[in-house]
Amino acid sequence: MKKSLIFISFLLLSSQGFIFSQEKIWSLEDCIRYAIDNNIQIKQQTIQTRVQKNSLDLAKLNLLPTINGSASHDYSFGRALDQTSYEFYNQTILSDYFYLGGRTNLFSGLQNLNTIRKNKYELLAGEQDLQKIRDNVSLSVALAYLQILLDKELVTANENQLNITLQQIEKTKKLVSAGSVARGNLLQIEAQAAQEELSLINIKNQLETSYLNLTQLLELGSPAGFEIIVPEITVDSNAFITGNIDDIYEISRQTRPEIKSSEFKLTASEYDLKIAKGARIPSLSLSHSFVTRYSFIKDQAGLQSFTDQLKNNKNYGLGVSLSIPILNGWQVNKNISNSKLSVESSQYSLEGTEKQLYKNIQQAYTDAVAALKKHSASLKAVSSNEESFRYTEQKFNVGMITPVDYNIAKTQLLNAQSDLAQSKYEFVFKTKVLDFYKGIPLNLNK
Repeated sequence: MKKSLIFISFLLLSSQGFIFSQEKIWSLEDCIRYAIDNNIQIKQQTIQTRVQKNSLDLAKLNLLPTINGSASHDYSFGRALDQTSYEFYNQTILSDYFYLGGRTNLFSGLQNLNTIRKNKYELLAGEQDLQKIRDNVSLSVALAYLQILLDKELVTANENQLNITLQQIEKTKKLVSAGSVARGNLLQIEAQAAQEELSLINIKNQLETSYLNLTQLLELGSPAGFEIIVPEITVDSNAFITGNIDDIYEISRQTRPEIKSSEFKLTASEYDLKIAKGARIPSLSLSHSFVTRYSFIKDQAGLQSFTDQLKNNKNYGLGVSLSIPILNGWQVNKNISNSKLSVESSQYSLEGTEKQLYKNIQQAYTDAVAALKKHSASLKAVSSNEESFRYTEQKFNVGMITPVDYNIAKTQLLNAQSDLAQSKYEFVFKTKVLDFYKGIPLNLNK
Protein backbone atom coordinates (compact mmCIF):
# COMPACT_ATOMS: atom_id res chain seq x y z
CA MET A 1 0.00 0.00 0.00
CA LYS A 2 2.80 2.39 0.94
CA LYS A 3 4.65 1.69 -2.33
CA SER A 4 1.47 2.37 -4.30
CA LEU A 5 1.04 5.75 -2.61
CA ILE A 6 4.65 6.67 -3.36
CA PHE A 7 4.23 5.65 -7.02
CA ILE A 8 1.03 7.70 -7.38
CA SER A 9 2.69 10.71 -5.77
CA PHE A 10 5.61 10.41 -8.18
CA LEU A 11 3.25 10.34 -11.18
CA LEU A 12 1.44 13.42 -9.93
CA LEU A 13 4.66 15.35 -9.42
CA SER A 14 6.20 14.29 -12.73
CA SER A 15 3.09 15.33 -14.65
CA GLN A 16 2.62 18.62 -12.82
CA GLY A 17 3.36 20.71 -15.91
CA PHE A 18 0.99 18.61 -18.03
CA ILE A 19 -1.87 18.83 -15.48
CA PHE A 20 -1.28 22.55 -15.05
CA SER A 21 -1.52 23.13 -18.80
CA GLN A 22 -4.81 21.24 -18.96
CA GLU A 23 -6.52 23.10 -16.13
CA LYS A 24 -6.02 26.69 -17.30
CA ILE A 25 -6.11 28.87 -20.37
CA TRP A 26 -2.85 30.77 -20.61
CA SER A 27 -2.51 34.49 -21.15
CA LEU A 28 0.66 36.01 -22.58
CA GLU A 29 1.61 37.21 -19.09
CA ASP A 30 1.12 33.67 -17.72
CA CYS A 31 3.36 32.24 -20.43
CA ILE A 32 6.13 34.78 -19.89
CA ARG A 33 6.06 34.34 -16.11
CA TYR A 34 6.13 30.54 -16.34
CA ALA A 35 8.90 30.54 -18.95
CA ILE A 36 11.10 32.81 -16.82
CA ASP A 37 10.56 30.58 -13.77
CA ASN A 38 11.45 27.38 -15.64
CA ASN A 39 13.92 28.31 -18.36
CA ILE A 40 17.16 26.30 -18.05
CA GLN A 41 19.40 29.09 -19.33
CA ILE A 42 17.96 31.49 -16.76
CA LYS A 43 18.58 28.96 -14.00
CA GLN A 44 22.17 28.50 -15.15
CA GLN A 45 22.79 32.26 -15.22
CA THR A 46 21.23 32.54 -11.76
CA ILE A 47 23.79 30.02 -10.50
CA GLN A 48 26.59 31.97 -12.21
CA THR A 49 25.40 35.14 -10.48
CA ARG A 50 25.57 33.37 -7.13
CA VAL A 51 29.12 32.29 -7.90
CA GLN A 52 30.00 35.93 -8.63
CA LYS A 53 28.40 36.95 -5.33
CA ASN A 54 30.59 34.41 -3.53
CA SER A 55 33.66 35.83 -5.27
CA LEU A 56 32.76 39.29 -4.01
CA ASP A 57 32.28 37.98 -0.46
CA LEU A 58 35.64 36.21 -0.58
CA ALA A 59 37.36 39.38 -1.80
CA LYS A 60 35.92 41.28 1.18
CA LEU A 61 36.89 38.54 3.64
CA ASN A 62 40.40 38.63 2.22
CA LEU A 63 40.93 41.88 4.16
CA LEU A 64 40.77 39.96 7.44
CA PRO A 65 43.96 38.63 9.09
CA THR A 66 44.89 35.03 8.47
CA ILE A 67 45.08 32.86 11.59
CA ASN A 68 46.28 29.25 11.58
CA GLY A 69 47.16 26.82 14.30
CA SER A 70 49.28 23.69 14.48
CA ALA A 71 50.27 21.07 17.01
CA SER A 72 52.86 18.31 16.92
CA HIS A 73 53.71 15.35 19.13
CA ASP A 74 57.23 13.91 18.71
CA TYR A 75 59.44 11.13 20.10
CA SER A 76 63.27 11.36 20.02
CA PHE A 77 65.47 8.29 20.58
CA GLY A 78 69.20 8.22 21.43
CA ARG A 79 71.16 11.41 21.90
CA ALA A 80 68.79 14.30 21.34
CA LEU A 81 68.34 17.93 22.31
CA ASP A 82 65.51 18.77 24.66
CA GLN A 83 64.02 21.89 23.09
CA THR A 84 62.64 22.96 26.45
CA SER A 85 65.82 22.79 28.58
CA TYR A 86 68.30 22.89 25.66
CA GLU A 87 70.26 19.97 27.16
CA PHE A 88 71.32 16.75 25.45
CA TYR A 89 70.04 13.40 26.68
CA ASN A 90 70.54 9.78 25.67
CA GLN A 91 67.02 8.84 26.64
CA THR A 92 63.68 8.85 24.92
CA ILE A 93 62.29 12.39 24.80
CA LEU A 94 58.60 13.06 24.31
CA SER A 95 57.78 16.61 23.19
CA ASP A 96 54.66 18.61 22.24
CA TYR A 97 54.66 21.80 20.22
CA PHE A 98 51.75 24.24 19.82
CA TYR A 99 51.58 27.17 17.41
CA LEU A 100 48.97 29.85 16.67
CA GLY A 101 49.75 32.67 14.28
CA GLY A 102 49.07 34.41 11.04
CA ARG A 103 49.57 37.45 8.88
CA THR A 104 47.78 40.74 8.32
CA ASN A 105 48.12 42.51 4.99
CA LEU A 106 48.76 46.19 5.76
CA PHE A 107 49.32 47.44 2.21
CA SER A 108 49.65 45.78 -1.19
CA GLY A 109 49.16 48.48 -3.75
CA LEU A 110 45.40 48.61 -3.04
CA GLN A 111 45.06 45.26 -4.81
CA ASN A 112 42.59 43.88 -2.27
CA LEU A 113 40.32 46.92 -2.44
CA ASN A 114 40.46 46.98 -6.23
CA THR A 115 39.67 43.26 -6.31
CA ILE A 116 36.55 43.96 -4.25
CA ARG A 117 35.49 46.71 -6.65
CA LYS A 118 36.23 44.52 -9.68
CA ASN A 119 34.15 41.64 -8.31
CA LYS A 120 31.36 44.05 -7.40
CA TYR A 121 31.05 45.24 -11.02
CA GLU A 122 31.33 41.69 -12.35
CA LEU A 123 28.40 40.78 -10.10
CA LEU A 124 26.41 43.76 -11.38
CA ALA A 125 27.20 42.72 -14.96
CA GLY A 126 26.09 39.16 -14.20
CA GLU A 127 22.77 40.43 -12.84
CA GLN A 128 22.24 42.42 -16.04
CA ASP A 129 23.13 39.38 -18.15
CA LEU A 130 20.46 37.49 -16.23
CA GLN A 131 17.91 40.21 -17.00
CA LYS A 132 18.90 40.17 -20.67
CA ILE A 133 18.20 36.43 -20.85
CA ARG A 134 14.82 37.03 -19.19
CA ASP A 135 14.04 39.70 -21.80
CA ASN A 136 15.07 37.43 -24.68
CA VAL A 137 12.88 34.64 -23.31
CA SER A 138 9.97 37.07 -22.95
CA LEU A 139 10.28 38.23 -26.56
CA SER A 140 10.55 34.65 -27.82
CA VAL A 141 7.44 33.68 -25.88
CA ALA A 142 5.55 36.72 -27.19
CA LEU A 143 6.49 35.89 -30.78
CA ALA A 144 5.44 32.23 -30.35
CA TYR A 145 2.18 33.34 -28.71
CA LEU A 146 1.35 35.71 -31.59
CA GLN A 147 2.23 33.00 -34.10
CA ILE A 148 -0.47 30.81 -32.57
CA LEU A 149 -2.98 33.65 -32.83
CA LEU A 150 -2.04 34.20 -36.48
CA ASP A 151 -2.32 30.49 -37.30
CA LYS A 152 -5.73 30.37 -35.62
CA GLU A 153 -6.95 33.18 -37.87
CA LEU A 154 -5.54 31.46 -40.92
CA VAL A 155 -7.29 28.22 -39.94
CA THR A 156 -10.58 30.11 -39.59
CA ALA A 157 -10.11 31.81 -42.97
CA ASN A 158 -9.33 28.50 -44.69
CA GLU A 159 -12.30 26.80 -43.00
CA ASN A 160 -14.61 29.57 -44.21
CA GLN A 161 -13.31 29.23 -47.75
CA LEU A 162 -13.76 25.45 -47.67
CA ASN A 163 -17.30 25.81 -46.34
CA ILE A 164 -18.12 28.17 -49.20
CA THR A 165 -16.74 25.65 -51.67
CA LEU A 166 -18.72 22.79 -50.09
CA GLN A 167 -21.89 24.86 -50.29
CA GLN A 168 -21.12 25.63 -53.91
CA ILE A 169 -20.70 21.91 -54.59
CA GLU A 170 -24.24 21.27 -53.32
CA LYS A 171 -25.62 24.06 -55.51
CA THR A 172 -23.74 22.79 -58.54
CA LYS A 173 -25.00 19.24 -58.00
CA LYS A 174 -28.54 20.54 -58.22
CA LEU A 175 -27.73 22.51 -61.37
CA VAL A 176 -26.09 19.45 -62.95
CA SER A 177 -29.14 17.34 -62.09
CA ALA A 178 -31.36 19.96 -63.69
CA GLY A 179 -29.15 20.02 -66.76
CA SER A 180 -28.33 23.70 -66.30
CA VAL A 181 -24.54 23.25 -66.17
CA ALA A 182 -22.13 20.62 -67.41
CA ARG A 183 -20.85 17.92 -65.07
CA GLY A 184 -17.32 19.19 -65.69
CA ASN A 185 -18.13 22.26 -63.60
CA LEU A 186 -18.94 20.03 -60.63
CA LEU A 187 -15.73 18.06 -61.04
CA GLN A 188 -13.67 21.23 -61.11
CA ILE A 189 -15.26 22.54 -57.91
CA GLU A 190 -14.81 19.19 -56.19
CA ALA A 191 -11.14 19.26 -57.17
CA GLN A 192 -10.89 22.76 -55.69
CA ALA A 193 -12.48 21.51 -52.45
CA ALA A 194 -9.91 18.73 -52.23
CA GLN A 195 -7.12 21.26 -52.68
CA GLU A 196 -8.62 23.50 -50.00
CA GLU A 197 -8.93 20.55 -47.61
CA LEU A 198 -5.21 19.89 -48.09
CA SER A 199 -4.40 23.56 -47.43
CA LEU A 200 -6.54 23.45 -44.29
CA ILE A 201 -4.71 20.35 -43.06
CA ASN A 202 -1.36 22.05 -43.68
CA ILE A 203 -2.30 25.19 -41.76
CA LYS A 204 -3.69 23.09 -38.90
CA ASN A 205 -0.40 21.21 -38.80
CA GLN A 206 1.35 24.57 -38.71
CA LEU A 207 -0.85 25.56 -35.76
CA GLU A 208 0.10 22.36 -33.92
CA THR A 209 3.76 23.12 -34.53
CA SER A 210 3.26 26.62 -33.12
CA TYR A 211 1.69 25.15 -29.99
CA LEU A 212 4.65 22.80 -29.68
CA ASN A 213 7.14 25.67 -30.05
CA LEU A 214 5.46 27.68 -27.29
CA THR A 215 5.14 24.78 -24.86
CA GLN A 216 8.80 23.93 -25.43
CA LEU A 217 9.73 27.51 -24.55
CA LEU A 218 7.71 27.04 -21.37
CA GLU A 219 9.53 23.76 -20.65
CA LEU A 220 6.21 21.90 -20.52
CA GLY A 221 6.32 18.16 -21.05
CA SER A 222 3.58 18.08 -23.70
CA PRO A 223 1.36 20.49 -25.67
CA ALA A 224 -1.62 18.21 -25.02
CA GLY A 225 -4.44 20.17 -23.38
CA PHE A 226 -2.54 23.46 -23.68
CA GLU A 227 -4.65 26.42 -24.76
CA ILE A 228 -4.13 30.18 -24.80
CA ILE A 229 -6.41 33.16 -24.33
CA VAL A 230 -7.33 34.75 -27.65
CA PRO A 231 -7.49 38.50 -27.04
CA GLU A 232 -9.28 40.79 -29.44
CA ILE A 233 -6.51 42.43 -31.42
CA THR A 234 -7.31 45.18 -33.85
CA VAL A 235 -5.14 47.68 -35.65
CA ASP A 236 -6.63 51.09 -36.18
CA SER A 237 -6.43 52.10 -39.83
CA ASN A 238 -5.28 55.50 -38.57
CA ALA A 239 -2.64 53.99 -36.25
CA PHE A 240 0.82 55.51 -36.16
CA ILE A 241 4.12 54.74 -34.45
CA THR A 242 4.99 57.07 -31.60
CA GLY A 243 8.51 58.44 -31.32
CA ASN A 244 11.39 58.03 -33.71
CA ILE A 245 14.41 55.77 -33.85
CA ASP A 246 16.77 58.16 -32.08
CA ASP A 247 14.30 58.94 -29.29
CA ILE A 248 13.62 55.25 -28.65
CA TYR A 249 17.35 54.53 -28.70
CA GLU A 250 18.12 57.23 -26.12
CA ILE A 251 15.48 55.79 -23.78
CA SER A 252 16.70 52.25 -24.36
CA ARG A 253 20.35 53.28 -24.00
CA GLN A 254 19.68 54.20 -20.37
CA THR A 255 17.72 51.10 -19.42
CA ARG A 256 18.67 48.05 -21.49
CA PRO A 257 20.51 45.34 -19.52
CA GLU A 258 22.93 44.51 -22.34
CA ILE A 259 24.20 48.11 -22.28
CA LYS A 260 24.49 48.17 -18.50
CA SER A 261 26.26 44.81 -18.52
CA SER A 262 28.83 46.06 -21.03
CA GLU A 263 29.39 49.21 -18.98
CA PHE A 264 29.88 47.23 -15.78
CA LYS A 265 32.27 44.83 -17.51
CA LEU A 266 34.28 47.79 -18.79
CA THR A 267 34.53 49.20 -15.26
CA ALA A 268 35.54 45.77 -13.92
CA SER A 269 38.33 45.54 -16.52
CA GLU A 270 39.58 48.99 -15.47
CA TYR A 271 39.84 47.81 -11.87
CA ASP A 272 41.60 44.68 -13.11
CA LEU A 273 44.20 46.98 -14.68
CA LYS A 274 44.64 48.74 -11.34
CA ILE A 275 45.15 45.36 -9.67
CA ALA A 276 47.86 44.50 -12.21
CA LYS A 277 49.59 47.85 -11.67
CA GLY A 278 49.40 47.33 -7.91
CA ALA A 279 51.80 44.39 -8.26
CA ARG A 280 54.59 46.94 -8.98
CA ILE A 281 54.19 48.53 -5.55
CA PRO A 282 55.99 47.16 -2.45
CA SER A 283 53.72 45.34 -0.04
CA LEU A 284 53.75 45.60 3.75
CA SER A 285 52.44 42.92 6.09
CA LEU A 286 52.31 42.22 9.81
CA SER A 287 52.97 38.74 11.23
CA HIS A 288 51.83 37.56 14.65
CA SER A 289 52.42 34.28 16.47
CA PHE A 290 52.07 32.45 19.76
CA VAL A 291 54.16 29.35 20.55
CA THR A 292 54.51 27.04 23.54
CA ARG A 293 55.95 23.57 24.10
CA TYR A 294 56.21 20.66 26.50
CA SER A 295 58.80 17.87 26.87
CA PHE A 296 59.05 14.71 28.93
CA ILE A 297 62.17 12.59 29.55
CA LYS A 298 61.68 9.13 30.93
CA ASP A 299 63.22 8.55 34.43
CA GLN A 300 64.18 12.24 34.61
CA ALA A 301 63.27 13.73 38.01
CA GLY A 302 62.35 17.30 38.70
CA LEU A 303 60.54 18.00 35.41
CA GLN A 304 57.72 20.49 35.48
CA SER A 305 54.15 19.36 34.87
CA PHE A 306 52.49 19.63 31.48
CA THR A 307 50.48 22.72 32.51
CA ASP A 308 53.46 24.47 34.09
CA GLN A 309 55.65 23.89 31.06
CA LEU A 310 52.98 25.29 28.72
CA LYS A 311 52.76 28.39 30.88
CA ASN A 312 56.51 28.87 31.27
CA ASN A 313 57.39 28.18 27.62
CA LYS A 314 55.00 30.68 26.09
CA ASN A 315 56.45 32.81 23.32
CA TYR A 316 54.84 35.71 21.47
CA GLY A 317 56.01 37.01 18.16
CA LEU A 318 55.23 40.16 16.18
CA GLY A 319 56.94 41.22 13.00
CA VAL A 320 56.67 43.52 10.01
CA SER A 321 57.83 42.49 6.55
CA LEU A 322 58.30 44.53 3.39
CA SER A 323 58.27 42.84 -0.01
CA ILE A 324 59.74 44.79 -2.92
CA PRO A 325 59.10 43.46 -6.45
CA ILE A 326 62.26 43.75 -8.53
CA LEU A 327 62.34 41.15 -11.28
CA ASN A 328 59.70 38.44 -11.73
CA GLY A 329 60.23 37.27 -15.29
CA TRP A 330 58.35 40.35 -16.62
CA GLN A 331 55.12 38.81 -15.35
CA VAL A 332 53.94 42.07 -13.82
CA ASN A 333 54.54 44.04 -17.02
CA LYS A 334 52.86 41.43 -19.17
CA ASN A 335 49.88 41.25 -16.80
CA ILE A 336 49.56 45.04 -17.05
CA SER A 337 49.79 44.85 -20.85
CA ASN A 338 47.11 42.16 -21.01
CA SER A 339 44.87 44.14 -18.66
CA LYS A 340 45.18 47.20 -20.90
CA LEU A 341 44.18 45.07 -23.86
CA SER A 342 41.22 43.75 -21.87
CA VAL A 343 40.09 47.32 -21.16
CA GLU A 344 40.36 48.16 -24.85
CA SER A 345 38.41 45.02 -25.77
CA SER A 346 35.69 45.93 -23.24
CA GLN A 347 35.43 49.40 -24.77
CA TYR A 348 34.90 47.88 -28.20
CA SER A 349 32.39 45.45 -26.71
CA LEU A 350 30.38 48.34 -25.26
CA GLU A 351 30.53 50.20 -28.56
CA GLY A 352 29.42 47.09 -30.44
CA THR A 353 26.53 46.51 -28.02
CA GLU A 354 25.36 50.09 -28.46
CA LYS A 355 25.51 49.83 -32.24
CA GLN A 356 23.67 46.50 -32.21
CA LEU A 357 20.95 47.97 -30.01
CA TYR A 358 20.54 50.87 -32.44
CA LYS A 359 20.37 48.44 -35.38
CA ASN A 360 17.75 46.32 -33.59
CA ILE A 361 15.59 49.37 -32.89
CA GLN A 362 16.12 50.63 -36.42
CA GLN A 363 15.04 47.26 -37.85
CA ALA A 364 12.03 46.94 -35.55
CA TYR A 365 10.93 50.48 -36.38
CA THR A 366 11.33 49.94 -40.13
CA ASP A 367 9.47 46.62 -39.94
CA ALA A 368 6.66 48.21 -37.92
CA VAL A 369 6.26 51.02 -40.48
CA ALA A 370 6.28 48.49 -43.33
CA ALA A 371 3.75 46.27 -41.53
CA LEU A 372 1.46 49.24 -40.93
CA LYS A 373 1.60 50.16 -44.62
CA LYS A 374 0.99 46.53 -45.59
CA HIS A 375 -1.95 46.36 -43.18
CA SER A 376 -3.52 49.48 -44.67
CA ALA A 377 -3.09 48.12 -48.19
CA SER A 378 -4.38 44.68 -47.13
CA LEU A 379 -7.54 46.24 -45.68
CA LYS A 380 -8.29 47.78 -49.04
CA ALA A 381 -7.39 44.55 -50.84
CA VAL A 382 -9.71 42.48 -48.63
CA SER A 383 -12.56 44.93 -49.13
CA SER A 384 -12.07 44.94 -52.91
CA ASN A 385 -11.71 41.16 -53.16
CA GLU A 386 -14.79 40.57 -51.00
CA GLU A 387 -16.86 42.73 -53.32
CA SER A 388 -15.28 41.11 -56.39
CA PHE A 389 -15.92 37.62 -55.03
CA ARG A 390 -19.60 38.37 -54.30
CA TYR A 391 -20.02 39.57 -57.88
CA THR A 392 -18.11 36.57 -59.27
CA GLU A 393 -20.17 34.15 -57.16
CA GLN A 394 -23.40 35.63 -58.47
CA LYS A 395 -22.21 35.25 -62.04
CA PHE A 396 -21.04 31.70 -61.38
CA ASN A 397 -24.41 30.72 -59.90
CA VAL A 398 -26.11 31.63 -63.16
CA GLY A 399 -23.45 29.98 -65.31
CA MET A 400 -21.91 33.17 -66.68
CA ILE A 401 -18.33 32.24 -65.73
CA THR A 402 -16.33 29.02 -65.44
CA PRO A 403 -15.30 27.32 -62.20
CA VAL A 404 -11.72 28.37 -62.97
CA ASP A 405 -12.61 32.06 -62.80
CA TYR A 406 -14.66 31.43 -59.67
CA ASN A 407 -11.78 29.65 -57.92
CA ILE A 408 -9.32 32.38 -58.93
CA ALA A 409 -11.54 35.03 -57.29
CA LYS A 410 -11.94 32.93 -54.15
CA THR A 411 -8.18 32.26 -53.91
CA GLN A 412 -7.45 35.96 -54.31
CA LEU A 413 -9.79 36.74 -51.43
CA LEU A 414 -8.13 34.10 -49.20
CA ASN A 415 -4.68 35.45 -50.02
CA ALA A 416 -5.78 38.98 -49.18
CA GLN A 417 -7.26 37.81 -45.86
CA SER A 418 -4.04 35.94 -45.06
CA ASP A 419 -1.92 38.99 -45.90
CA LEU A 420 -4.12 41.13 -43.65
CA ALA A 421 -3.74 38.75 -40.71
CA GLN A 422 0.01 38.47 -41.16
CA SER A 423 0.51 42.24 -41.41
CA LYS A 424 -1.63 42.76 -38.31
CA TYR A 425 0.39 40.43 -36.11
CA GLU A 426 3.67 41.59 -37.55
CA PHE A 427 2.74 45.18 -36.73
CA VAL A 428 1.60 44.21 -33.23
CA PHE A 429 4.83 42.32 -32.50
CA LYS A 430 7.15 45.02 -33.83
CA THR A 431 5.35 47.76 -31.92
CA LYS A 432 5.52 45.62 -28.77
CA VAL A 433 9.25 45.23 -29.37
CA LEU A 434 9.60 49.00 -29.65
CA ASP A 435 7.59 49.42 -26.45
CA PHE A 436 9.84 46.85 -24.82
CA TYR A 437 12.87 48.94 -25.74
CA LYS A 438 11.12 51.88 -24.08
CA GLY A 439 10.80 49.84 -20.88
CA ILE A 440 7.09 49.01 -21.29
CA PRO A 441 6.24 45.39 -20.26
CA LEU A 442 4.82 43.05 -22.90
CA ASN A 443 1.03 43.07 -22.80
CA LEU A 444 -1.45 42.38 -25.61
CA ASN A 445 -4.28 44.20 -23.84
CA LYS A 446 -2.71 47.64 -24.21
